[in-house]
Amino acid sequence: MTSDRRTVRITASFFDDLDAQLPHERGPNGEPSVNDFQVYELLRVVDRIAVEWDSLPELIAGRPDYRALTAAGILVPVFTVVGQLATDGAIELVELDIDLEIGRDQLT
Repeated sequence: MTSDRRTVRITASFFDDLDAQLPHERGPNGEPSVNDFQVYELLRVVDRIAVEWDSLPELIAGRPDYRALTAAGILVPVFTVVGQLATDGAIELVELDIDLEIGRDQLT
């Protein structure tokens, strides 16, 4: 049995981005925390990138080793994750941008 699923690793820079964009404690009005994102969003992100890597858009035209996933979240309206293809064939998640302002109805 063969699998089209790639190995995905999360880099320190990804977690630095996460720490810079969300608080460590849930907000008073239920705003998501770093832990909330890790529990509710991150596993879905890893799964999608592991399976959909080859169909994700190139971040830089002509550079298929960098791709981006932009998606609506469960707890955040929208986020973009940048992945880089490593020499061993794994995907390394290197960047995260969370947009807490955009409405879900604005996604196409």
